[in-house]
Amino acid sequence: MFRKKNIWIALFLSIGFVAHSQQINRAMDSTVTTYGKVVVKGKEVKYSATTGKQPVWDDKGNIIAGLFYTYYQRTGIKDVSKRPLVISFNGGPGSASVWMHIAYTGPKILKIDDEGYPVQPYGIKDNPNTILDVADIVFVNPVNTGYSRAIDEMDDKTKSETFFGVNQDIEYLATWINSFVTRNNRWTSPKFLIGESYGTPRVSGLSLELQNSHWMYLNGVILVSPTTLGIERGTVPGAANFLPYYAAAAWFHKKLPADLQSKDLVEVLPEVEEYTINELTPALSKGGFLSNSERRQVASKISRYSGLSVEVILEHNLRIPKAFFWKELLRDEGYNIGRLDSRYLGIDKEAAGTRPDYSAELTSWLHSFTPAINYYFKNHLNYVTDLKYNMFGPVRPWDRSNNTTGYDLRQAMAQNPYLNVLVQAGYYDGGTDYFNSKYNMWQMDPSGKLKDRMDWKGYRSGHMMYLRNEDLKTANDDLRDFIAKSIPSEGMPAKYNRTN
Repeated sequence: MFRKKNIWIALFLSIGFVAHSQQINRAMDSTVTTYGKVVVKGKEVKYSATTGKQPVWDDKGNIIAGLFYTYYQRTGIKDVSKRPLVISFNGGPGSASVWMHIAYTGPKILKIDDEGYPVQPYGIKDNPNTILDVADIVFVNPVNTGYSRAIDEMDDKTKSETFFGVNQDIEYLATWINSFVTRNNRWTSPKFLIGESYGTPRVSGLSLELQNSHWMYLNGVILVSPTTLGIERGTVPGAANFLPYYAAAAWFHKKLPADLQSKDLVEVLPEVEEYTINELTPALSKGGFLSNSERRQVASKISRYSGLSVEVILEHNLRIPKAFFWKELLRDEGYNIGRLDSRYLGIDKEAAGTRPDYSAELTSWLHSFTPAINYYFKNHLNYVTDLKYNMFGPVRPWDRSNNTTGYDLRQAMAQNPYLNVLVQAGYYDGGTDYFNSKYNMWQMDPSGKLKDRMDWKGYRSGHMMYLRNEDLKTANDDLRDFIAKSIPSEGMPAKYNRTN
């Protein structure tokens, strides 16, 4: 009798658990709207904030997922046909659209100090630098990030095949954007995509997918801390191109020789970039056939620009892995430096080793962002759910095959004379380093015919350059300038003109 009773209790609890899990994940098409205001450049900007889920449909019209988003729209605008729309993604893959939402372009930002470190009490405050004065913004969370989820009935294999890959991600997000633009009557608005980190191949691929499959033509794509974008770097550039970043990190931590240290960062870096292109890359191309005298000469120059010893550089055959650099630069002081922002310091269990025990910068960011975003949705945007907000959600394994996103962006630009590109990068980012973001641009369009429609901006911070208050202002102003530049004058045709 006791055993039978336990079976019924277990059955009751399991039914209750299933019902509860379905209940908290069933609202695939519902939103809540609140209103707010923020002062930007001395003027009050009033806005609506719509947050909730919009479905992803399959080819038969069945809902297969609900994507969580927050849409900020300036109120009082009579003609949205001239009002730019910025569609924002973060990366990972598997990262929620939280970082740029409450630290960069949105009307609220989290409470941190001027350099980006967490402070208590946690919370949010007005963002006087938001681009909401010049553009409406929607922050989109792909499946399994934020509160976005596939339907409960979908098994893991189907989820993976449908959502978790370079091209799967681009395909379903393009259909979602189409639905969003249609629902919100934004087809005639100038449209921009902004993506950070893995969000950069996402928006690069979307630029062509939206054109070719949805006939939606963009005005601009903004790449914040871009990845490789599927552009092959090769073993030699892959090793050589890290040196300018090493120099930036070493300069910040005062590890360069006195003559370099006495210069400003942006005076030092062009010298290192020139050496990387014209001397280091050819030297590394010789590999093991580099003479001993040449090898020592190159090691000495790498040491000068990286802050590492000649001996260590020779031990690594002139090719310093990034993880080792993060461990080695301040080893004698008992610290490692951050991967995505090398201004941050970490403490390892042992001074020995070839890589840090953890990412000092990421733990710091999660420390400040997680409480702030959970508080913000519930207490300011009135979005209440029992779902867990996934700062980083389960999206592995991620299918990285056939990644042509950088070249897709070039093709989209070629097909669309209105389309412009802005790259933003932090000098102290070791994960997606600034020099390789330039290299991407150079390789993306070997003809050079599109270079006048590509801009690059660097900042004195890391992967999320906007966490540093000074760069927050500058980077948002750069976005404003780019948006204005990328909207053609009224009546200007989208066409190429022969110059001869």
